Amino acid sequence: MDERMSSGARSRRPAPLPARVALTARVALAVAAFVVALLLTAACEAPGRTVTDDRGRVPAPPGPSPYGVVFLGPGDCSSRGPVIREVFCRSEKAAATVLSRHLGTPSSGPPCPEATDFVLHVSETGTGARSRLTTGYACMRNLEPPHPGDPGQGGGPLTVVGDCVTASGAGEVTETACADAGGRAPRYRVESAVRRRAQCPDDTDLFVSLRGENPVGCARRSAGW
Repeated sequence: MDERMSSGARSRRPAPLPARVALTARVALAVAAFVVALLLTAACEAPGRTVTDDRGRVPAPPGPSPYGVVFLGPGDCSSRGPVIREVFCRSEKAAATVLSRHLGTPSSGPPCPEATDFVLHVSETGTGARSRLTTGYACMRNLEPPHPGDPGQGGGPLTVVGDCVTASGAGEVTETACADAGGRAPRYRVESAVRRRAQCPDDTDLFVSLRGENPVGCARRSAGW
C-alpha cells in the first residue's frame, strides 16, 4: 500500500529554515522591541517637563530676589515707619541701610559696628520667607542725619569712645549727649577702651562696660560739667 494514502500515516514536518533566515527574524524582533521602548519613554515624558537626574546632582537654586537672598541683608535698605519694609536703596522710601546682620539677639550675638544708629529685631516667617536667616537682628544706620550712634550724640545701641554717660548709685550708666547741658547728675566721657581695668589711665574716674575686643571703657569727669 502506498504510504501517502494510508490513514495511519504521519504528516511530515516542514523542513527547518536556513540559519540566515532565522537570524534575520531575531534581528527584526529586537528592533521592534527597541522601537516599542522608545515609544513608551516618549509617552511618559509630558511636554514642557524635564527629567531630573537623582544620582547626587542638586538642582540649581532659584535666582536672587531684587533685594538679595536674605531679608534685610548687609547693604540692603529699609523704609521708615511702624512697619519696616525692605526697599531699594535709591527709593525715596529708603531711610536706613543694614551695616551687618546676625542670628540670635544683640545681647548674645556679635556686636554691631560702632556706627550703628539703631537695631532692628528681624523675624521672617511663613511660606514666603526667602532665607534660613529668619530670626535675628540687623544693625542699621540712617541714610541721612541725625546719627545717634555717632560718638557724643547720646543715642545708639552701643557705648563707644567719645560717648558721654551719667552714673547712678546702682552701678549703672545711661548714655547722654555730650552737648546736653541739662540734668544734675555727674557726667563722664569715655576717653579710651582697653582690655582690662588696670590698663586705664590713672586719672580714670569711671569704668564703663563696652562690647568688642576692648570691653572696658575708661571714663573721666570733666570740670566743665
